[in-house]
Amino acid sequence: MQNDNLGYWLWFFFIGGVIGWLAGIIIRGRGFGIIGDIIIGIVGAMLGGWMGRVVGIYPGSSFGAFLMALVGAVVLVGLTRLVVRNT
Repeated sequence: MQNDNLGYWLWFFFIGGVIGWLAGIIIRGRGFGIIGDIIIGIVGAMLGGWMGRVVGIYPGSSFGAFLMALVGAVVLVGLTRLVVRNT
């Protein structure tokens, strides 16, 4: 793995973790705790960012990417909490 590629992934997981933490705050209730919210938020941020690029909402790296990743994380955290609550 190249050094610049490592920096990209570290930054990606850091931002994804922050977004997951924010999503856990936005969607309150019974969940998986802060670590679970961060992990689910990283996955949701990846999905939201991917969807934003596919639909063409924003260019590769912008504030729109952050917002779309946050929306994806909030949706995924909310869905997982809904599933956990109903089981």
